[in-house]
Amino acid sequence: MKIINKFYPHALAILGFVFVSVLYFYPVLQGKQIFQSDIVQYTGMAKEQNDFRATDDVEPYWTNSAFAGMPTYQLGAKYPHDYIGALDDVLRFLPRPADYLFLYFLGFYGLMLVLKVDPLKAFFGALAFGLSTYLIIILGVGHNAKAHAIAYMPLVIAGFILVFQKKYILGGLITLFATALEINANHFQMTYYLLIFLLILSAYFLYQQVKEKEYKSLLYSFGILAAAGILAIGANATNLLATSEYADFSIRGKSELTFNPNGSKNETTSSMSKDYITEYSYGVMESFNLIAPRLFGGSNNEAVGKDSNMYEFMISQGVPEDQATDFVSGMPTYWGDQPIVAAPAYIGIVVFFLAILALFIDKRKIKYVFLSGSIVALVLSWGKNFPFLTDFFIDYVPMYDKFRAVSSIQVVLELCFPVLAIMGLQSFFKLDKKLQWKALYETTILGLGIILILFLSKSMFSFSGGNDAYFQESYGPEFVSALKLDRMSLYSADLLRSGFFVVLTAGVLWLSIKERFAQNTAIIIVGLLMVSDLFFVDKKYVSGKDFVSGSQVEVPFQESPSDTEILKDTANYRVFEVGDIMGARASYFHKSIGGYSAVRPRRMQQLIDYQISKNNIEVLNMLNVKYVIQKDKEGKEFPVSNPDVNGNAWFVSQVKLVNSADQEMKALENLDSKNVAVVNNKDFQLKNVAFAKDSSATITLENYKPNYLKYVSNNSNEGLAVFSEMYYGKGWNAYIDGKSVSHIRVDYVLRGLQIPAGKHKIEFKFEPQVVKTGSTITLISSVGMLLLLIGGIYFERKNRFKNID
Repeated sequence: MKIINKFYPHALAILGFVFVSVLYFYPVLQGKQIFQSDIVQYTGMAKEQNDFRATDDVEPYWTNSAFAGMPTYQLGAKYPHDYIGALDDVLRFLPRPADYLFLYFLGFYGLMLVLKVDPLKAFFGALAFGLSTYLIIILGVGHNAKAHAIAYMPLVIAGFILVFQKKYILGGLITLFATALEINANHFQMTYYLLIFLLILSAYFLYQQVKEKEYKSLLYSFGILAAAGILAIGANATNLLATSEYADFSIRGKSELTFNPNGSKNETTSSMSKDYITEYSYGVMESFNLIAPRLFGGSNNEAVGKDSNMYEFMISQGVPEDQATDFVSGMPTYWGDQPIVAAPAYIGIVVFFLAILALFIDKRKIKYVFLSGSIVALVLSWGKNFPFLTDFFIDYVPMYDKFRAVSSIQVVLELCFPVLAIMGLQSFFKLDKKLQWKALYETTILGLGIILILFLSKSMFSFSGGNDAYFQESYGPEFVSALKLDRMSLYSADLLRSGFFVVLTAGVLWLSIKERFAQNTAIIIVGLLMVSDLFFVDKKYVSGKDFVSGSQVEVPFQESPSDTEILKDTANYRVFEVGDIMGARASYFHKSIGGYSAVRPRRMQQLIDYQISKNNIEVLNMLNVKYVIQKDKEGKEFPVSNPDVNGNAWFVSQVKLVNSADQEMKALENLDSKNVAVVNNKDFQLKNVAFAKDSSATITLENYKPNYLKYVSNNSNEGLAVFSEMYYGKGWNAYIDGKSVSHIRVDYVLRGLQIPAGKHKIEFKFEPQVVKTGSTITLISSVGMLLLLIGGIYFERKNRFKNID
């Protein structure tokens, strides 16, 4: 009975998490799926990979359907011995995206228990964390890997705290498995931000234990954490090694080009330009929408309703009521510093209120760790709006320049504030009435004071958005005036809303002091206020209306007449869809030179920027672009056949040697690609640069698979063949008549191979050594984790029985 009494509150909490997760995304019970824009693009990118996996029961690790060819390491590749992934699948048993919401709740609940919070408060704290608006909106748009990584953050932090609290076995095991799951989620930007917070947390415990001269326990702690980190990394070795290898090949690697597409000098020292890294920078004043959701307009697609100034303007212009209603359901009310915002990053005014309460009354010094984490995250999220710190991090902090959208570091703040909030709620009920009165008074005055100051500051803002000039030119000044009035209305309305929740929360706590409410009743009411505050904001941006039938998600792109016409050609070629080169629609049906990826191949992106965007048809020819999908003046698309396409492979008669990437790129501007190949002599050495090109020489593609290409060549002379396939030297191996031979990069991105005279069988096989090496490390590390788990359980049980005796 004691065991049941000990565990049933946690079982109820977990059942509650399941219920809330499914309730929020209730259409999953009807077999529907959420329509996530990013997942739609991923589906297009991964179509060839998934089809090949289904038919051949083999993992290709390469796809030719996007960017003329790239590894699938960041497209959901499946690796051998991924036992951590199997564990993750067990934890994510609910339908998507309810599974990620459940993980949010579960991980945070674990952190709360480590911080000695009772189950009831921990339950509401977990709901507040999981329903933070940003965490919901990323599920709505399909940032699943990001959500996945965020969900495991609290458990990693919990493990660290336990280890530093000298609970070495339990803390070490939680850290080990939580870190392995965190890495397995495969969103390294979120993991990187978690590391920043863990440094702050470790510095706090380092200071505490050095102060107490507990050097031995400090060594134990760091040793256990290091061992856990090494094994967690080892259990994900294949993915980590593959990602590291590919990073230099992608746009996250440093460019070799010293000039920009417009001819100006490229002066960036980072792997990506600072403008690109900081494009999504949070405004300094915009940060207040953490406590009033639509202070800066909410989103770029905000519903303002029939009571809006825009609706009145539309009616005054003679627009029918039904059309006006539809029009105002998605207005660009956002006027902050970021280019596009799907929803405000709202943490909840009740969460904020209780967090401030914690800073006044909680005696535990660890609250300053979560406060510091929040401040660091907030300041770094300002990006270009706080250049001193941002530039320092980009220039000097390792790997910080590998990630863009700096505003997303606010996930750390969105984790820390709910922690502080529950610490505040917990501490409040441990005080005597006099101190409760004082703390509640000070917190309420501060909370309402901030809201009042923002009210009085309203006249200081222009309420002008970055696209207002376009709206004024397109729709007239009256349209913009109505838009600004609606922005002002949202500003005032949400400040009033936040003030209302502050008063309600303070009132409940005041009544608990007056003993009008029992303690648990007050906690439940405050918890419901905290959750409902977030819930109703979330529903404005992600709700049942975002769900569609399962078939619509599984087949997100419909075949167009142009696709149908092109697909009649069963040969191997590429397609260029003009106007959508950065979308994955073409990749779903064809082998495309475009695609949708944050880690697309750098050299292919450079070809697009430096050559294709300037209408260099010769580059399309060498990329085997046989069809171009264009649109006429009415917007109707049609396919155009390219009669000058080079084909899958061809022999050249001349090699143009250059000595730098700059020269390689410039040589493409006037290249006769059918007869001349450009080779960077600094990277690849050729003994012979003049080849006799026999007019009757042929090289034909006879067998195509994403990871295997077979050609037959026939040439009376030794020749240099160019293959219209992306060069990737760390996986693609060339064979002539079964014998391994080396191949080179030509024409900036393609493969070149010297072929002896006569008839030969030529094969290219994608055989990434990184997968073989990583899989061995993963297997060894996974076995080590299992042994530690068994050993940890044994010693924990042994110690427990020893204590009983």
